[in-house]
Amino acid sequence: MKKMTDREQSAPGPASGAQVRKDGDKWTLILVRELRHSPEKVWQALTDPAQLREWAPFDADRSLGTVGSTVKLTTVGAPTPHVSETTVTRADAPKALQYNWGGFDIRWELEVFGGGTRLTLWTNIDRRFISMGAAGWHICFDVLERLLAGEPIGRIVGAEAMKFGGWQRLNAEYAKQFGVETPGWPSRPRT
Repeated sequence: MKKMTDREQSAPGPASGAQVRKDGDKWTLILVRELRHSPEKVWQALTDPAQLREWAPFDADRSLGTVGSTVKLTTVGAPTPHVSETTVTRADAPKALQYNWGGFDIRWELEVFGGGTRLTLWTNIDRRFISMGAAGWHICFDVLERLLAGEPIGRIVGAEAMKFGGWQRLNAEYAKQFGVETPGWPSRPRT
């Protein structure tokens, strides 16, 4: 009998903690996750290249923890690796981090919450990919949580995330929450 791996057992929870804001033609995806770890520990996972390699959808060639530093971010899981150079525009440890990734603004906010951290991600996103982005980041956050707990399962991003058990369900749940069509599936003609 085949033993299930930690990764197979780690089905993502229901779609939650996400909202969308529209400002003119710009759409912003906001995801909130409460983690059982200190802001200092979460900050390290957001800025340290070795930890980013364990959960984030990109690799960083140096720390993201210093304002003004130029960092190369390489998208992981894309058909062809996309490398973008970013400058960290805000690094207020362990409270706020801001940079641009592939043309999208990324802002992280960390607040002490209970015995841990409330982590908020703000990212502008193409409207067509809102539910996919929410589902992808949801899985990244699940992997981050396991990493911080000392039970790393390895990152699940890009095409691999789309094959991952809970991704299709999350994509559909977020699409419904946001009132958008689920991308990638033909829409039924309205009668």
